[in-house]
Amino acid sequence: MRISSVVLLVWLVIGAVAAGQRHYYDRPVKDQLKDCNRSGTIAVTVVAGPLNYIGLNPKISCKHLPEPSK
Repeated sequence: MRISSVVLLVWLVIGAVAAGQRHYYDRPVKDQLKDCNRSGTIAVTVVAGPLNYIGLNPKISCKHLPEPSK
C-alpha cells in the first residue's frame, strides 16, 4: 500500500507542475463563471498528472450551472 501512495503523490505533483507551466495559477479571478472554469480546469489538470505531457489538455466549462431553488 505504501508504494501506491507514493505513486499517487508523484502523479498529483506532476499534474500540479503541468498546471503551473500552463500559468493556470497566475490568472486573476474576475467573476463566478470564470472562477468555476479556472478551478475545474486546474483540478482536472492536476488529476490528469503525467498525461498532460503526452498531449492531454483537459478543460472544464461551467456554462450551464444549476440555478438555486427559490
